[in-house]
Amino acid sequence: MAVKPVYRVIFLNQSQVYELFASAIYQSEMYGFIEVEEFVFGERSQVLIDPAEEKLKQEFAGVKRSYIPMHAIVRIDEVEKEGPAKISEVKGGDGKSSSDKIAHFPFGGFVPNPNLGE
Repeated sequence: MAVKPVYRVIFLNQSQVYELFASAIYQSEMYGFIEVEEFVFGERSQVLIDPAEEKLKQEFAGVKRSYIPMHAIVRIDEVEKEGPAKISEVKGGDGKSSSDKIAHFPFGGFVPNPNLGE
């Protein structure tokens, strides 16, 4: 019986870095998105419970599939086994300036040619 692969997906979400583990990752039919399915979280039998991982479990509870924009993906690794899911702040921002609260419009890389057209 083949062992199911486990992937570590690191992506940006509203000035935070999410690190999640999943068993299935696909290029989406929606242009510019990656589909992430079958999230893997640590067992609850541990004596110590990580609050960050619990927050992620609650955030993704009931989520069958998540679509993540390609430009938000930092890295995808195939790993031997899952580790703790975590959220961390993007380094470099102190969170106090107003520019840290501005979300940039997603850019897919398409630039129209001004020489085409009328």
